[in-house]
Amino acid sequence: MSFMSDDQVAELRSLFFEGASELVDSLNEDGLQFERTPDDVELQQRVRRTVHTLKGDAAAAGFSELSDLAHELEDILSAKALSVEGTRIAELVLHAADAFGEMLAIYRNGGSPSAPKALREAIRVCVGKSADTVMAPASPSLSPETFSWNEYEQLILADALEQGRSVLSATLGIDPSCPAAVAAQMVKNVLQPAGTVLAIAGDKPGEPIGILRVAVATDRAAQFIAGICRIPAVTTSVRVENATAPVSAPLSPAALDPVAAPDQSATHIPELESGDGGVTPSGSADQTDEKSPDPQVRTFSRDNTMRVDASRIDEALNLVGELIIGKSMLMQSLNEFETRFAKDPLATRFSDAMAFQSRVLSDLQKSVMKIRMVPVDQLFRRFPRMVRDLAKTCEKDCQFQITGEDTDLDKGILDSLAEPLSHLVRNAIDHGIESPEERAAQGKPRTGTLRLSAYHQGNHIVIECSDDGRGINRQKLVDKAIANGVITLEDSQFLGESEALALIFRPGLSTAEHVTRISGRGVGMDVVKTVTEQLKGSVHIESQVGKGTTFRIKVPLTLAIINALMFCVSDRLYAVPLASVLEIARAYPSEVHRVDQHEVLQLREEVLTLVRLDRLHARSGPRPPKFFVVVISFGERKFGLIVDRLIGEEEMVIKALDDHLVATEYVSGASILGDGSVVLILNIQALGSKLSKVDFSRLEVSA
Repeated sequence: MSFMSDDQVAELRSLFFEGASELVDSLNEDGLQFERTPDDVELQQRVRRTVHTLKGDAAAAGFSELSDLAHELEDILSAKALSVEGTRIAELVLHAADAFGEMLAIYRNGGSPSAPKALREAIRVCVGKSADTVMAPASPSLSPETFSWNEYEQLILADALEQGRSVLSATLGIDPSCPAAVAAQMVKNVLQPAGTVLAIAGDKPGEPIGILRVAVATDRAAQFIAGICRIPAVTTSVRVENATAPVSAPLSPAALDPVAAPDQSATHIPELESGDGGVTPSGSADQTDEKSPDPQVRTFSRDNTMRVDASRIDEALNLVGELIIGKSMLMQSLNEFETRFAKDPLATRFSDAMAFQSRVLSDLQKSVMKIRMVPVDQLFRRFPRMVRDLAKTCEKDCQFQITGEDTDLDKGILDSLAEPLSHLVRNAIDHGIESPEERAAQGKPRTGTLRLSAYHQGNHIVIECSDDGRGINRQKLVDKAIANGVITLEDSQFLGESEALALIFRPGLSTAEHVTRISGRGVGMDVVKTVTEQLKGSVHIESQVGKGTTFRIKVPLTLAIINALMFCVSDRLYAVPLASVLEIARAYPSEVHRVDQHEVLQLREEVLTLVRLDRLHARSGPRPPKFFVVVISFGERKFGLIVDRLIGEEEMVIKALDDHLVATEYVSGASILGDGSVVLILNIQALGSKLSKVDFSRLEVSA
């Protein structure tokens, strides 16, 4: 029997998916650590708690197949089994985590998965059972002599009865593998919406218990209370009765305990079937029950975290963006007002009001942006398992190190970086790190090292993936590029170190001798570059043959709102992110020279490649006698952008453009100014990578 509507069931399952994903991630992490230290008792208990919580939550959500698999996995997590086959069990835990993840994905799509038969058989063989035997938990006896209320609890019950409140006493049989604190908290969670929990007995934290006794003041019927107390994997039996004994003075256990003298109102529900739902699972499996002198306060627990759908945060951020556009419009109007009525006292008042509004809006923007920022640990935590499996497949020894996992990054950017980093990690293990024998022959440790790190750099975040393997052979890479027709032999003579290494990002180009299931087709590195550029970021390579390779991905902290520098080229309005602008210089046409068909400018002690936007579209009128050069930095490179006129700095909300509106890779978005003008925001990565290398002498420019 279910006590929940369809909407409540849907909400419960949505909460389950969120919590279950975290539990599977934890199981992966603990499984890897368990493989290294199978004798760690605390770790064994943590794995048991995770599996037990997943089992109970899945049963409560109605996913019996997943709950049954978790229950069978629990059978091999006993102290006796772990002491005999700890390493073997760690392997099964990792395989089970994979199975749980696959089953969750099927459940999310509305399917009905079945647990892998090979995994179930391996679990049963490991625990010493035949494939037809399934262990059933024993149901504890609901003996009335088990409990006695203490004097304080008796006074609470007496006070409630004297006030005329209806008090029910529930005696619950608890699953032997369920910790007391967990059982007590989950029972409280389901009873709180139905009334006030007056007392709980038998909840000794950290110890498994057989029976839990609860007194609750409620207007609900005993049958309803009995139903909601049926919690899969927590309660095995339930008995609910009216607490009608006289309690005007401290009572004896026999007088207070209705179980000792059952009446017609008693409702007894025997052992539960796995999968009987109707209960919202608790948020944490190791939450403790802290008693408070106040019976009203003691029934609630405080949690400082709240799950919010990402789309709601995006909507809030979009509204903040609209407010920023509105602020620009107000500022434009205020400037016009001050110009027309310079001596009007209202101008000063308007200016003060706008300054206050700008400060509040800035604080609001920062607050919303912080909500979108999440630690990169959410991304990094998926790679230890990947590294372990790949190293095992490639028959290599590899240790994985993570630093900077607390660094915050925009959630959208973080999710987009998952695929590029996966390709980098796979390539590092398959191509970068040598076999133990090869490393030993070179005088290296037999175990290779793969590092993943993150740190802030101005308004950007840098993620590095480095290894101490064989490195990238520059000449071999260039020869392969020439053989594949990516570059010509003549072009290869002018390639610098970074440009030569960047050839690895070309589609279909790979230095691998053989194509494996892991890598070697020349696709993964192209994905790395493409996704990074879509995020308005850059990727740089450093490599030494025989010592290792480092891939450095640099992306902005957010893509939603930026400070930008505006300028005009051929009477068209453009902008670039202010964080990428190093300096602004002025130059004469006579100072521009041509080297290998590229325009360059000597700026102090360095030669700067120049980019002209006006060469890409028709232009009328003479060129100005003097122009501005905006020096842009992206990755490890710099170039100069020639502009006609500077407009100034502006905070902008980036709006994405459809391909049918602007079909060019040189524009990453647009923004609306206070006067209604549209400004195009340039993609500096595409400008620096491609326009700075264009042979403009061969470019046909319309007159």
